[in-house]
Amino acid sequence: MIVPSIDLMSGQAVQLVGGRETAIEAGDPRPIAERFRVAGEIAAIDLDAALGRGDNRALIEELVTIAPCRVGGGVRDVETAVRWLDAGARKVILGTAASADVLSRLPRDRVIAALDAVDGEVVTHGWTTKTGASVEERMAELRGLAGGFLVTFVEREGRMRGPDIEAVRRLRQAAGDAALTVAGGFATAGDIAAADRAGADAQVGMALYSGALHLADAIAAPLVGDRPDGLWPTVVCDEHDRALGLVYSDAESLRAAVDRGVGAYRSRSRGLWIKGETSGATQELLGIGLDCDRDALRFTVRQAGKGFCHLGTRSCWGEDRGLPALARLIAERRREAPAASYTRRLFEEAGLLEAKLREEADELGEARDPAEVAREAADAIYFALVAAARAGVSLAEVERELDLRRLRVVRRPGDAKRRADRER
Repeated sequence: MIVPSIDLMSGQAVQLVGGRETAIEAGDPRPIAERFRVAGEIAAIDLDAALGRGDNRALIEELVTIAPCRVGGGVRDVETAVRWLDAGARKVILGTAASADVLSRLPRDRVIAALDAVDGEVVTHGWTTKTGASVEERMAELRGLAGGFLVTFVEREGRMRGPDIEAVRRLRQAAGDAALTVAGGFATAGDIAAADRAGADAQVGMALYSGALHLADAIAAPLVGDRPDGLWPTVVCDEHDRALGLVYSDAESLRAAVDRGVGAYRSRSRGLWIKGETSGATQELLGIGLDCDRDALRFTVRQAGKGFCHLGTRSCWGEDRGLPALARLIAERRREAPAASYTRRLFEEAGLLEAKLREEADELGEARDPAEVAREAADAIYFALVAAARAGVSLAEVERELDLRRLRVVRRPGDAKRRADRER
């Protein structure tokens, strides 16, 4: 699959040829990250930090809140790697610092060892110093310590001549159980498909920035199928990963979805179908993923209006339930609840919600019987969702915060604060 790349110099997104000559100055990387994030993880590479002439730290700290990022460039020690992981980076990319000593102190599944190579020989220090070691030899040294490898074919970087697929196959074997990403030379959807079949993800920059390759075509490149109409089954999910329905996509609808940031599909009776264009039940596109067999798509969307189904329900399997349904109901009641209702009181009566949160937390802490714990937990969660809705915070934002905390490497002690400390 594709890993779109954002290379940063002096606060701007750029594309270099051979790591030296600036070919494209793409400007502010934030809207680029907004566009690229639909493909999944993106690579945010700090070229200034890698070259030892400043950094783009503050900017990358913004990018990791916009899109799931692999962060690289100037990551030369454990402390820097951990700082990026705790800041929200999904993975960190280490180059010359990818030693056994450093990697052994980091979570393997979140570390990528970057190996730059010219004609199969590893080079360092901005691609200027030959090491005499082959990529396969370096992989053998680091295997078991890194969860992934990023191999850049320097002689092809930025030149869009196509990747060396035979080399990719060899590197796939050398990588063992680690994931493999390759960069350098990708120009077409066929290049990405060939790399995927060889077992590697494709890190792509120049082809996307130059317009030679449409992002939607890059995402769809690995797809295969045996349907006579050529359509791709597409499962539509909301931001909580709950399925809303099954539709179909093709190259045209996928491009429309990516270009417009909406749920766009191929209707077998009506042609190109933009969800909600007539009903008002619109969708904001959050992400596109491929299944493990590369024969189906998943659209992750933020659904507006009554719901996805033409019958007026949240999904094609009926109404939703659980926390997402409760959170939406609370948000609706905030806008529509009668003046004298309890829900309106919770939103508007000074001190009431705060008192209920403390009360329910205490009762949950004292509960011991499983049934009682379930009841008290339900009460505490309900009032917590009311507090979130009052502040305009969605359940998806709460889930995102929890996901970010799960990614942290450095853990807080978790000791309870005294009341006086909490009230400061």
